[in-house]
Amino acid sequence: MLRTNFSHLKNPHGHTLAPYRGLSTESFFNSSQMSTEARKTETEQRNESLSEVATEIVSSLRFPANTHTAPIPEFESIVSLINRLKAIVYPGFRSNESSPAKVLNELKQQLAETHEILSRQIAIAIARHFEACEDMARTDCSQSPTGRLEKPDNILAHSQSVATDYIARMPLIRGKLLTDVKAAYEGDPACNNLDEVILCYPGLQAVTVYRLAHELHQLNVPFLPRMMAEWVHGETGVDIHPGATIGDHFFIDHGTGVVIGATCVIGEHVKIYQGVTLGALSFPQDAMGRLIRDSKRHPTIEDNVVIYANATVLGGETVVGHDSVIGSSVWLTSSVDPSTTVIMEKPKNRMRN
Repeated sequence: MLRTNFSHLKNPHGHTLAPYRGLSTESFFNSSQMSTEARKTETEQRNESLSEVATEIVSSLRFPANTHTAPIPEFESIVSLINRLKAIVYPGFRSNESSPAKVLNELKQQLAETHEILSRQIAIAIARHFEACEDMARTDCSQSPTGRLEKPDNILAHSQSVATDYIARMPLIRGKLLTDVKAAYEGDPACNNLDEVILCYPGLQAVTVYRLAHELHQLNVPFLPRMMAEWVHGETGVDIHPGATIGDHFFIDHGTGVVIGATCVIGEHVKIYQGVTLGALSFPQDAMGRLIRDSKRHPTIEDNVVIYANATVLGGETVVGHDSVIGSSVWLTSSVDPSTTVIMEKPKNRMRN
């Protein structure tokens, strides 16, 4: 690699400014102005320091008396699962097969493999969930907004059954997603066709994973729906809790910075832009000062509502009536009637020369 020659540059004491210039990478790391004994002492001190860090971290952990601890859900398997599920709900976009018979055979194989991966991860998640709650001495660990999650007698058999129920919902999920694809195409004049929505739109990717995770959430599967949601959050910048309820024909334009809370309810034909927050106004507490976890904390957005960029709508009792428009940067903590337009007063620009 060519470099400008600065070797003629000297510091005030006459030494070359870059004494290691010209060395290979291996020579650079093997070279040292310290003696062998000094390097040995430094290495021993460094290892001792690193050992102290490790000891401090381990001392902060709590190890259960039972050494047969549950495994942790496998993040790499969750990502693989997401991609497999996307191939199921969008067949033809993850394969070059075009004949109906070949697509059918490929889909059957994909479903069987996905069922096996999913049932394993569900079993791991359930076992880990109850063990984690026991470690926290939580007595309400079985409670869930979608029902009561009882610890099954046979976790593996239960996980197989849940995975089967979930896979059976794929046609329903696909049907909802096709309405979302159509909403994106109809809502964005820059979009040329439906394929472009599926291949290019981060908002649809976020909604796709939300719909896949939401059905797992409805089946009371712990960990996995949130892990799926957080993966796509990192991919797209869109944060949708899998517990949210979202109707058909949902479109998130651009997407970055959108936040939709766990108890949010969104109707059909709703369109929101980047930076929108549908969040909680406050967290109710019981008499002991503990958070009440299953209360309605996030707003309700009725049908045919448009919410423009960076608007914030907060509160479990806040309802945005149907056919309303919420303008950019609006801060809303109270309900609005149907067919209402809410906008901020026009700000004034200050210019300086």
